[in-house]
Amino acid sequence: MPGEKILAIDDNQDILDCLQVQLKRRGYQVWTANNGEEGLKKAENEIPDLILLDIKMPTMDGLTFMRRLRRFEDLRKIPIVVMTGYEPMRDMFQFEGVTDFVVKTGDMNDIYEAIKRNLHKIPQQENKPTP
Repeated sequence: MPGEKILAIDDNQDILDCLQVQLKRRGYQVWTANNGEEGLKKAENEIPDLILLDIKMPTMDGLTFMRRLRRFEDLRKIPIVVMTGYEPMRDMFQFEGVTDFVVKTGDMNDIYEAIKRNLHKIPQQENKPTP
């Protein structure tokens, strides 16, 4: 049975290749795009379960991609995990509706954890007073 669909969008082909190999090994279906414009077309066609998104890219950057994606009713609820080297911009990304944020360090574990957090959300227990 195929796994969840992930769309990775980044202008660095080495990063995309690494993500594709590593995520497929973990059972995910993976599509890649080199910029936001290409990513938007793939998101419309494939309707992924999660998007991994770089921000600084040619043709269409990540912020523009997010704004355009949110115009589509069937795409606006897709979780978006921003992958970037710009840690100081975390707050701005949250205002834009980013689901999660990962600083690119070369450590795939951060990306795996963000995927798990956003694809496999565990309902929080209600705080009930003990009798």
